[in-house]
Amino acid sequence: MIGFLLRKALYDLWDNLFRIIVINLGFLACSAIPLLVPSLVAKVIDSVILDITIIAFGIFVCSVYLSAAAYSVRIISDYGTYTFGDFFAAFKKAWPSGLVMGAFAFVIFMVATFVLPFYLSVEPPMLGLAITAIIFWTSLFAVLSFQYFFTVYARLSTNIGKAVKKCILIAMDNTGFSIFLLFHNILALLLSVVFAFMFPGFVGVVLFNDQALRLRLLKYDWLEANPNANRRKIPWDALLIEDREKTGTRSLKNFIFPWKY
Repeated sequence: MIGFLLRKALYDLWDNLFRIIVINLGFLACSAIPLLVPSLVAKVIDSVILDITIIAFGIFVCSVYLSAAAYSVRIISDYGTYTFGDFFAAFKKAWPSGLVMGAFAFVIFMVATFVLPFYLSVEPPMLGLAITAIIFWTSLFAVLSFQYFFTVYARLSTNIGKAVKKCILIAMDNTGFSIFLLFHNILALLLSVVFAFMFPGFVGVVLFNDQALRLRLLKYDWLEANPNANRRKIPWDALLIEDREKTGTRSLKNFIFPWKY
């Protein structure tokens, strides 16, 4: 299943290269708010509270932007083609999930920037380390769960509370897969540095997460139809037959020069 997921993600990224780059450029413009504006404002007004406020606002803007991207790229996952009109129209549906993810991302930022360093300096050291460990592992599990949030909200059309609950349940039921997904996304973002975050970038990560959840949901559809089946033996070869036929395979030549074939 993972092998097919990687192949489909690569094909979809390549086939929608221009759209992915353009949407990533928009995200880069949004990310300038939390990354660049605080240092510029600090030259005029030196205020930690103002800096944090600007960063928080920028994180919320970026999150709402990515939530709209999640609504758009699911069309790609479903073998369709989205237009930029679809992207802009998605803001009306996506902004609630963007605000929630923005709040979560800001909390993680505060934990990493202020909370963990504070408890690492607490005396006695063992107490500080114990509290730090609890906060770290709790935060890590939250990150593993919330990486599904955009796509759960967009794909399952549920409310915020149910979306959060489903993310937690999916992460708990698919721990190994969730860890793989997190490592993949970290590597994808590291690779994006080479391409100035234009490809695959954060939008590419959102697309991969949507594809990952879409395929993972096939497991739950099968379990619902086969309630007495062994949950550890999912017949992925059978479940992915239709998707494999739609995705197909490509040689290196027709991958690079599709217009010739």
